Amino acid sequence: MKAVYIEAHGGPEVLTYGERPDPEHGPNEVLVRVRASALNRLDLYTREGGRGLRREFPPPLILGGDCAGDIAAVGSGVSGLSEGDRVVVNPLVDGSQLSAFPPEARAPQPRFMGSASDGSYAELIAVPAVNAHPIEEGVSFEQAAAAPTTFLPVWNMVVRRAQLRPWETVLVLSASAGVGTAAIQVAKRVIGARVIATTSTPEKAEQARSLGADEVINYTEEDIAERVQALTGRRGVDVVVDHVGAEFFTAAFNSLRPGGRYTICGATTGLRTELHLGMLFTRQVEIYGGFMGTNEDMREIVEMLNRGVIQPVVHKVFPLSEAAEAHREMEGTNFFGKLLLRP
Repeated sequence: MKAVYIEAHGGPEVLTYGERPDPEHGPNEVLVRVRASALNRLDLYTREGGRGLRREFPPPLILGGDCAGDIAAVGSGVSGLSEGDRVVVNPLVDGSQLSAFPPEARAPQPRFMGSASDGSYAELIAVPAVNAHPIEEGVSFEQAAAAPTTFLPVWNMVVRRAQLRPWETVLVLSASAGVGTAAIQVAKRVIGARVIATTSTPEKAEQARSLGADEVINYTEEDIAERVQALTGRRGVDVVVDHVGAEFFTAAFNSLRPGGRYTICGATTGLRTELHLGMLFTRQVEIYGGFMGTNEDMREIVEMLNRGVIQPVVHKVFPLSEAAEAHREMEGTNFFGKLLLRP
């Protein structure tokens, strides 16, 4: 099969488009013919070998987590799925389920496809059947592939843990990123809350409004905390959704009302920041860290996807052979929504 893989860490130039052996699926797995694969920041970190993701080569590693496609083969122990079914894949996999791992290497903690095992930058991928969720004909493979790593952490943090309510206000940082576009939709379309979003250009602000943001703050022109106070009558927001980390942490934290909830699932702008502990306990702020979500979260997300309530935002689709160019565009950050590959 054709695939994009790395044999060393480095820049986009280490991405190789070539032939790799077809994956073999186990009795509790399905073989998926990949129709679309979404890029994530984790792909870049894995390629670079940063943030604790450095690995030994060989063997080569096929990158990519999020994907959607149709089932090409079904393991002997699988029920409820058939060849030809259209599915989206949850890329967070229990390591003990992966037939590619020898028993002595298996661990109970989840593993992320494309980082701990071969991923979805390929024509075929073998995944545990429980991680394959059926999608309706009306859902495109591109939209489905754009959903897991954006909507899962949002669902985990906003719906299940912070329990945002319709009468509350949420601040969504960086509306143009995949998680930002997901958070706006979940907060507005699923929950019905008031949404204040941040972004960097008037064009991105308009796109954020089209997704459901009630107010948008251009952080290149306005102070986030001051603008939030003005928009909320000096009350502050009930919940913050942060997936960017250090650069905006202080402004976002200062935007919370007393008793508010701060949720974070990423740190693309930096891993370290300062936290005033006195403000944490005197203002009784709760902080939730989220990494992806449960497979039940994924089932609920797919239900909303199939009903058309949520619509993942796709910025651009590249041929699989142009994965290096897609990585360069992601590094440039001048896009709104998700970048995808099509085998």
